[in-house]
Amino acid sequence: MTSTLISGISELWTLDPALDDRARPGDTTDEQVRHDAALVIEDGRIAWTGPAREAPSADAAVDLGGRAVLPGWVDSHSHLVFDGDRTAEFEARMAGQSYSAGGIGVTTEATRSASEEHLRELVRGRITEAVAGGTTCLETKTGYGLTVADELRAAALASALVQEEELDEATFLGAHLVPREFDGRDGRPDADDYVDLVTGEMLTAVAPHVRWIDVFCEQGAFDPEQSARVLRAGADAGLGLRVHGNQLGRSGGVALAAELGAASVDHVNHLAAADIEALAATAARATAPGDRPGLLAVDAGPTVATVLPACDLSTRAPLAPARDLLDAGAAVAIASNCNPGTSFTSAMSFCVTTAVLQMHLSLAEAIRAATRGGALALRRTDVGHLGIGARADLHVLDAPAAIHLAYRPGMPLTHRVWRHGLERSPAAGA
Repeated sequence: MTSTLISGISELWTLDPALDDRARPGDTTDEQVRHDAALVIEDGRIAWTGPAREAPSADAAVDLGGRAVLPGWVDSHSHLVFDGDRTAEFEARMAGQSYSAGGIGVTTEATRSASEEHLRELVRGRITEAVAGGTTCLETKTGYGLTVADELRAAALASALVQEEELDEATFLGAHLVPREFDGRDGRPDADDYVDLVTGEMLTAVAPHVRWIDVFCEQGAFDPEQSARVLRAGADAGLGLRVHGNQLGRSGGVALAAELGAASVDHVNHLAAADIEALAATAARATAPGDRPGLLAVDAGPTVATVLPACDLSTRAPLAPARDLLDAGAAVAIASNCNPGTSFTSAMSFCVTTAVLQMHLSLAEAIRAATRGGALALRRTDVGHLGIGARADLHVLDAPAAIHLAYRPGMPLTHRVWRHGLERSPAAGA
């Protein structure tokens, strides 16, 4: 094993779960933000943090010159396995056309036509972009194939990248949209027949390659009854549950996610008081250990409300009520929703900035949601913080304090990135 001492840290956000103030679970305590700090990485993990004057010796040393260090962003919702372009759809939306889920079909056609080698190249390029912006833990989904063969291809690609430690989590989203070949004689989608395929042959093929199953519970996609069929079949196959819910209206996705104990429900733009109460109630659930280090059981813990600020701006939707969710005691995560139609960005820093400036979160709340919140949505304990034993995922800002993320919106503030204890910054040739 080799060790590296990283010093010259003006502000170190450990977000260490061991230091949580149990009386104020949304707060970041003084102990979790240390000044004039240092840390030691050993064998890809955090081995020590503390005052720079007390730093132990190590095999190598890096001086950051008075910069702030955060845990790497944990992006718990992305759609990276796709080909094709939807700029025309975006331009039309900016000219006043409303968003509908039907645009997914455009990406489906392009993705089905792409070669496996080309898809892999595209996904790896998107991962590189995300890491360059400070994202060190990344989930992605299938969902642009929508045939057994194409969904299996996407799942196998994501699984291979997880094994290579490029991605971290893979999700099956066969229930993204009803493909055109399932249109009935009246020209309308036959969702029930497609759900039969998703919960049968498609799930059987894909399940060995993924940890999660997801469903787009929304008008124009799948109703709550169809969504419940998908989720229950996934649970029977041993997969954890995720839900796209309440993006375009009160679709029933939030209530379904809370009822079935999903790990997250994402978008959550349109919530009634009952939806917020249901999510807050799940936050009282106790967590249980998983069967692998760094993971919790997929059915443990709260249903995390994952807000997607970049998507809200791109679709001109009302911003998700993150402030109300936090005030009610719900668990909240921030994710990019990187996808070709409604949020073609993996810039988690931009999402954090938006959460502070427009969603009325404090800086500490927004950083926590983009790190610890995303980790909880993925049922992970090894990422999202810099406590002892955590994966050494560091996001170094080219600023002396994290408040610059909101104070200097849009500026390229990522200075260096470590992932799994290895520097992945462009300057390091990664």
